[in-house]
Amino acid sequence: MKRTKLNYRFHNPNSAEDTADFLCKFLVEVNARKVERVIEDAALYPESKDYILENLSENKEKLCVG
Repeated sequence: MKRTKLNYRFHNPNSAEDTADFLCKFLVEVNARKVERVIEDAALYPESKDYILENLSENKEKLCVG
């Protein structure tokens, strides 16, 4: 039996900037608890502080602001 391939199409009336902003805010909101948990876990291990600060400074430009 041959399976039909699904084809999805989305109509997005928003600009690319608005869509990216929405997705960024959405993903931050969805993952907020996960980030809090990672920060709490990292606080339990002081030796990981240098690693965290190093990676944060390297990736500062990639973080969503707002």
